Amino acid sequence: MDTIAIIPTYNEAENVERLVKAVLANGGIHVLIVDDNSPDGTGEIAKRLADKNPSVKVIHRKEKLGLGPAYIEGFRYALDKGYRFIIQMDCDFSHDPEDIPRLMEEMKRNGADLVIGSRYVKGGKITGWPIARHILSRGGNMYARLVLGPFVRDWTTGFKLYRAEVLGEILRNNSYADGYAFLAEMTYRTIKKGYNVKEVPIVFRERTAGESKMGKSIIIEAARRVLRLRREG
Repeated sequence: MDTIAIIPTYNEAENVERLVKAVLANGGIHVLIVDDNSPDGTGEIAKRLADKNPSVKVIHRKEKLGLGPAYIEGFRYALDKGYRFIIQMDCDFSHDPEDIPRLMEEMKRNGADLVIGSRYVKGGKITGWPIARHILSRGGNMYARLVLGPFVRDWTTGFKLYRAEVLGEILRNNSYADGYAFLAEMTYRTIKKGYNVKEVPIVFRERTAGESKMGKSIIIEAARRVLRLRREG
């Protein structure tokens, strides 16, 4: 197997087992769960799944350290183990595991280095959100496009597929955002390195179980980080 899906978790006990099974149903994929010591027992569920299935791996972290560091640790694990294709996705079924083959197909057909599951290209959409959340998301993407450039339509998506050698080059940088700004940051650094980035439409569905981690402090941190990235660029 040359593909692995990195899935950070914090209090996803209601979702993690179902999601892992859905990802594995695609065939030819390993799953790595990076759990931040979830108090609801997500880590214990992940360990049980890994004990039963060698295609499932788990990293247990001692505390909640942020989305960015969780992905970085998962990415470095995947690179160390020699995987060629690395997926990042959420654990709440907002990202449909059945879309993974379409991301893979786009990468192989068009020689992409990074494929983004995009809500804001033709054919993409969001379901289940209140109007305020739509405004917040679209406003955040407009802000990112204004500051970072019009290179992609969906700067803040968390559903991506990387070529390992490209991801390894991007990770030579030593400083990354802790929160959701990490999502835009990785895309920006990939583009600035001159790699080929493609978007494919996805339907993003609001979670039906568990609680969203989005908050005011996350939004403020993301806005500041985007400005910092622009200054660096």
